[in-house]
Amino acid sequence: MNVAIIVAAGRGSRAGGGQSKQFREISGIPIIIHTLSRFERCETIEGSVVVLPEGDREAFPALAGRYGLGKVLSAVAGGETRAESVWRGLQAIQDLSVGVVAVHDGVRPFVTPEEIDRTVREARASGAAILAVPVIDTIKEAEGARVLRTLERAQLWRAQTPQCFRHDLLRRAYELAVSSGLDATDDSALVERLGATVRIVEGGAHNIKITTPQDFAVAEVIVQSSKFKVQS
Repeated sequence: MNVAIIVAAGRGSRAGGGQSKQFREISGIPIIIHTLSRFERCETIEGSVVVLPEGDREAFPALAGRYGLGKVLSAVAGGETRAESVWRGLQAIQDLSVGVVAVHDGVRPFVTPEEIDRTVREARASGAAILAVPVIDTIKEAEGARVLRTLERAQLWRAQTPQCFRHDLLRRAYELAVSSGLDATDDSALVERLGATVRIVEGGAHNIKITTPQDFAVAEVIVQSSKFKVQS
């Protein structure tokens, strides 16, 4: 089976509002539910593990059940860092026969099932694949306020999630990270340390990560599209 690890263990202080941002609502529905609903409709994902703050873990199965999220296998408590949270998600599936693991940010609620499926299939074929979009702005490398050089835009991509890997490859990458005390905001960076090739699957600009108060306003606009609506 292929499994998604949905990383939603942060508190999201930059988003404001007091409440953990993954549980704040867009059009009356928690962000984490919007996110999980995309994986429910995938052909390639059979189950999901949700990594949450310790205090939210026990109540989550009831919330998932309310929205008919039948693919949720378990909810586990996250760690102090993102890497530790993903590792705990991997520990939760260690006894399962897993082919591909798709790691996804819990606050990226607008990835499409088709984008997930394309990325999983590429990882199944090549070992590792990430969803990404081409950089459209001119990017400068700088030291303080001094520009060092202008980077070649044609070779630059902005990484998104899901990031998908064969289970054994991702587990080896995280075993090395845990033993070395490494953290990463990007799973593929740890896989790259093993010398593995990571393929890019082109995504779309709609797949935003909700981080700031302004992102909530954008999210309300996006969710009005019929393909992003969730039944309550």
